[in-house]
Amino acid sequence: MTVEFAVAAALFAGVLCYAVLGGADFGSGFHDLTAGSARRGARLRTLIDHSIGPVWEANHVWLIYVLVMWWTGFPQSFAAAMTTLYVPLVLALIGIVLRGASFAFRKYAETLAQARLFGIVFATSSVLAPFFLGTIAGALASGRVPEGGGGDPWSSWLAPTPLFTGAISVGTCAFLAGTFLTADAARRGQAALAATLRVRSLVVGAATGAVVFAALIPIEHDAPTLWEGLTSRAAPVMALSALGGIATLALLWTGRFGPARFTAVTAVAAVMAGWGVGQYPWVLVDQATIAEAAGARATMQGLLVAVGIAAVVVGPALGYLFYLTQSPRWNQAAHGNGEAPAVGATHWSRQVGG
Repeated sequence: MTVEFAVAAALFAGVLCYAVLGGADFGSGFHDLTAGSARRGARLRTLIDHSIGPVWEANHVWLIYVLVMWWTGFPQSFAAAMTTLYVPLVLALIGIVLRGASFAFRKYAETLAQARLFGIVFATSSVLAPFFLGTIAGALASGRVPEGGGGDPWSSWLAPTPLFTGAISVGTCAFLAGTFLTADAARRGQAALAATLRVRSLVVGAATGAVVFAALIPIEHDAPTLWEGLTSRAAPVMALSALGGIATLALLWTGRFGPARFTAVTAVAAVMAGWGVGQYPWVLVDQATIAEAAGARATMQGLLVAVGIAAVVVGPALGYLFYLTQSPRWNQAAHGNGEAPAVGATHWSRQVGG
């Protein structure tokens, strides 16, 4: 294994983590957006605040990790992407900033009108950000980013593969978040809310699966190099993703919400892994391979050292954070019997007499 491949693998590991953890975070905004009026959606929005409040900032650290690894390890390809895909990149970053600020401000809104405004911005940005991030991935995978950069700022991502990838990104985020939220509601004794989220997750999962299959038709003609990789070396990984998605739907249908979380993670992670395997060995498809796009060898070695240190220092801390938020002691201390309103959901809870 070359040092260039090792850095690329470490970079893609960050992409997988962001897809799963950041994806679940983004997906919660979809359910917030579609929760309904302040009264009808109060309990769902309270659950969302409870679930993502302690971890949302940690989830998006992975984006910083990916960007730093990319521009340091593969600088020319990073420059090419930035000078070609700056429109969806700027829109995605605006969405990330707005959703984070609105999520925080909603907790301290003084009136219901302010809470509604911040809630709308949070929810809408949570849908738009993964869509634009998905179009970026689709543009890279379909060979629309020239090695020298400066590609067309519109046709590079307003094309079949990027647009389908954006839609799939939104769907997988919503499906993953819905599965997590269903399990959280059931664990907190909110049976009615868990039943509602169960139906939501089944519908979103089925719709996302249909979009994935529909996307196969244009991808074959629009991104032939990616298609060849998906139907050959990445085929087992894509099959694992399909099995994970089907298993998640079956577990949700039968009310086994705890195991459904793990199969949902498997499905989403396998989709992303299939994209990576299908695109290999290209960084910019049909333009630059991993070896061709790699930076100086000393830089690559330094990156691997930094990744190793981060894995030892930061990894256990992140793991402990997620363990705490899933532990019964945390739920009892933070939420009592599971029905008490969150600090950030005061205005929602007032609508239902909380």
